[in-house]
Amino acid sequence: MTHEQRFAALHLELPPAPEPVAVYRPVVVAQGLAYVSGHGPVCVDGSLIKGRVGADLSLADGHAAARQVGLAILATLRAHFGSLDKVGRVVKVLGMVNSAPDFYDHPKVINGCSELFAQVFGEADGIGARSAVGMGPLPGNIAVEIEAIFELAP
Repeated sequence: MTHEQRFAALHLELPPAPEPVAVYRPVVVAQGLAYVSGHGPVCVDGSLIKGRVGADLSLADGHAAARQVGLAILATLRAHFGSLDKVGRVVKVLGMVNSAPDFYDHPKVINGCSELFAQVFGEADGIGARSAVGMGPLPGNIAVEIEAIFELAP
């Protein structure tokens, strides 16, 4: 099954691919790798999930926000390459959680994105190296920001 076929079988809806809000490119390709800039939790209507996990948002809310970031990243990949099938595998995910000072479950939040990638790209290609960290405020008070590196399909 291809990545696009798995995506279709999941009946997911992508948000609009976010446009840059500063001086950067959403995707840079170098030596067979796609470096995807940090993305926030963009919803289908273009709104953002905001708040601090552990204060304004629950762990479940943070997990859902990270999944939404994953969908935004998929939207950017599809917009850039025309198809998710151009992606070979997930190499690295860096997840940043806008968290309360006494919140310590950052990895459980970022699982929202990692689980989505495993579903879309399959277990063999959808699980890569990962870091999950807590941050002070993120831009615009978004709940989660994630950047990722993907190996392109041969």
